[in-house]
Amino acid sequence: MKGWLPTILRGMLLLVLIAFLVAPESFEPLLKPLVQPGAPVIYNQGSLLDLTILHLRTVFIATLVATVVAVFLAILVTRPFGLEFLPLSRSLVNIGQTFPPVAVLALAVPAVGFGEKPTLIALFLYGLLPIFENTLTALTNLPRSVMEAARGAGMTGFQRLVQVELPLSLPVVVAGIRLSTVISLSTATIGSTVAARTLGEVIIAGLQSNNLAFVLQGGLIVGALAVLIYDGLVAVEAILTRRVHSI
Repeated sequence: MKGWLPTILRGMLLLVLIAFLVAPESFEPLLKPLVQPGAPVIYNQGSLLDLTILHLRTVFIATLVATVVAVFLAILVTRPFGLEFLPLSRSLVNIGQTFPPVAVLALAVPAVGFGEKPTLIALFLYGLLPIFENTLTALTNLPRSVMEAARGAGMTGFQRLVQVELPLSLPVVVAGIRLSTVISLSTATIGSTVAARTLGEVIIAGLQSNNLAFVLQGGLIVGALAVLIYDGLVAVEAILTRRVHSI
C-alpha cells in the first residue's frame, strides 16, 4: 500500500489540476475568503487553461533547444578533436547562471522586442548548464569494458556514439533535463513582465490588485505542474536506468 500511495496522490493532484483548469469557478468557495468583498475570486483577465498551455509551450521550446545545444556541446568536447573547446563550452553554458533571468530579459528586449522571444532566450540560457554537465559526466564515465568491447567489435566512432555511448548516458541526461525543466517552469513566470503569455500574468495581476486568490492560483498551478513533470521524468529516468542495467 505504501508503494501505491505516492502514485495515488499524484493521480489526485493531476485530477484536481485538470478540474481547476477546466472549471475554475467550481473552486470559488474555497478561495473566496482570500479576497476583499466585491473583488473577483477567479482570475478573470484570461483563460487559466490557455495560459497554462502557453506557459508549457514556452518551457517546452526552451528546454528542447537547450537540450539539443547542451548535448551537442557535451559530445563535441568529449571527442579527441574537441577537447580544447571544453573551457569555452563551460563558459557558454554558465552564462545563464551568471546573469539573473531578469537581467537577461532586460538585455534581450531591446534586441528582440517584447513577448515570448526574450523569455525563450532567458530560459534557454538558464537551462543549458544542468543538461550539459550531466551529459558530460555521463559520457566521460562510461564503463571501460563496454567501450573496449565496442572498439573490439570494429565499431566506428560514430557507431559507438549512437549505439553505445548515448543509450548508456540517457538516464543521466534525462536527470539533467528534469532539473532544467523544473527550473524553467518557475522561471517562466517572470516572462509576463515583458508581455509573454505565461502564468506569471495571474501572479502579477494578483500582486497589483492585492488579490491573494490570484497569486495563489498562479503559484499553485505552476507548483502542481512542476511536481507532476518532475515525477514523470523521474519515472522515465528509472525506466531508462533499468534498460541500461539489463544490457
